[in-house]
Amino acid sequence: MADLHRTTRRSILTGRGADRAIISIFLTALLTWCAGTMAAAAADLYRTKVTVTGQGEANRMTGFAASLEDVLIKASGAQKLSGDRRLAAYKSKAKDFVRAFSYRDQFFGKPIRDEQGTRDRPFDLTVEFEEDKIDDILGAFGLKPWLSHRPSLAVFVEMEQGAKNYIVTADGTQSDLQRDALLAAADKRGMDIVLPGTAALAKSNITGAELRTPSFPALAPVAAAQGGEVVLVGRLVWDDRDLGWATQWQMDWRGQTHRWQIRGVTFDETFRRGIGGAAQILSGNGDPVTRSSSAGANKLH
Repeated sequence: MADLHRTTRRSILTGRGADRAIISIFLTALLTWCAGTMAAAAADLYRTKVTVTGQGEANRMTGFAASLEDVLIKASGAQKLSGDRRLAAYKSKAKDFVRAFSYRDQFFGKPIRDEQGTRDRPFDLTVEFEEDKIDDILGAFGLKPWLSHRPSLAVFVEMEQGAKNYIVTADGTQSDLQRDALLAAADKRGMDIVLPGTAALAKSNITGAELRTPSFPALAPVAAAQGGEVVLVGRLVWDDRDLGWATQWQMDWRGQTHRWQIRGVTFDETFRRGIGGAAQILSGNGDPVTRSSSAGANKLH
């Protein structure tokens, strides 16, 4: 009986030891996975994509320069760097900061028709920069990389053009172009976004009128259901005189409502500046400023 007791006790201790070993292995694997995920996410902040027309040296240098500005904004969250004249000196030697690059033919599978078409053929140029060198440039501007958690934005956008009025949704066909542009803008600025579904808007009785004077507490449950952590509201109205969109952006953050405006630009650009402005606030880089096409806000990159 004593031998049986000792054997049983050894089995229990062995079982507990095995459990501890399994838990230890699991935790180690989990920490390794988390570290790898965080490293991959951080590395993505130093990578961006621009469109160039051809793979020649001149086009590549132009692409590198545009990519450098985008990566500095993406890595820091500081939208205010867009168009900053102080960047010119760095852009002129942007290739010195590049780690790797690659091309993707946007017309892959389509025949090249003529020599002019060859030269103007569009390519996605993906550029990855050296992290330390980008951090050094940011440091020269009194900035630092934004490596902490980036809240997911729940974006509610109303579009108004003449008699047409609608909200950009995750599943509505009317806003296909705007949805794609918002997702592209979020990727360029290093942010995750979610858009409301048509059914969710209907269930919550949210229309364009509610977005003009938004109640952030009323929008929060809809945002949370989609995985959004912070609500960003935009209203775009087409202006025939400016031949562009007049936009008002609003966001509540830490008990304060932030508002900024953009005028006379494409909706692609206003989405970049809307999401970029939100990133600037969330990263602690200050409020975005009101911009117009005369201030260079219609620059596409």
